[in-house]
Amino acid sequence: MSTDPKPLTIAGKTYRSRLLVGSGKYKDLEETRRATEASGAEIITVAIRRTNIGQNADEPNLLDVVPPERYTILPNTAGCFTVKDAVRTCQLARELLDGHKLVKLEVLADQKTLFPNVIETLKAAEQLAKDDFDVMVYTNDDPIIAKELENIGCVAVMPLAAPIGSGLGIRNPYNILEIVENAGVPIIVDAGVGTASDAAVAMELGCDGVLMNTAIAAAGDPVLMAAAMNKAIQAGREAFLAGRMPRRRYASASSPLDGLID
Repeated sequence: MSTDPKPLTIAGKTYRSRLLVGSGKYKDLEETRRATEASGAEIITVAIRRTNIGQNADEPNLLDVVPPERYTILPNTAGCFTVKDAVRTCQLARELLDGHKLVKLEVLADQKTLFPNVIETLKAAEQLAKDDFDVMVYTNDDPIIAKELENIGCVAVMPLAAPIGSGLGIRNPYNILEIVENAGVPIIVDAGVGTASDAAVAMELGCDGVLMNTAIAAAGDPVLMAAAMNKAIQAGREAFLAGRMPRRRYASASSPLDGLID
């Protein structure tokens, strides 16, 4: 395989894997460990409001199976619906993880859709950037908002492919493509991926990575699906770098016609 001319670099750190995975929804921590390993991911998101990473000493600790020495832990603000809660959650994560600055921001609009509240997201991103956080931000697939979040100082912009946990795949590839083509920071598809082909499509569009949780954790065999996603991300990236053939309306012979015997 040829060397990737543009490796994934977030907040000054370069990663080999372009697959980012969540740590929730598994049946137990052992399945979390096995699926995470099979995925090849190096960045693992953790919902601070829902997951024990040391704040509850008498409960199982997620960091025992995804240790910070091996993985980049990405605290996220899942379950936050206000700027205040999102900012406070990031500050708590920084305390729990000894000054860790890299966070995933999401400020949700409502429980039913789990769509981002874009207005609140912009406000929270601005506050966190001023407080010296490295912010990776979940947003909708609006190219204008994506650019504004980049301008605020977010280190990665993470547009949804479809609603969180829906498994519908990329519903608006042209918006994602527009975001990618105008970005100066990594673009990572977040939410809505359902299977390996969805991940490959995201990478073929030129996205820098894909973050997923439910697509793996809710699969019949999460460990096997994690391995499939690992391969799909790699295949999609290589296809993007290779450049696909042009689409044609009619057939085109794959063998040359010159020199045929009459």
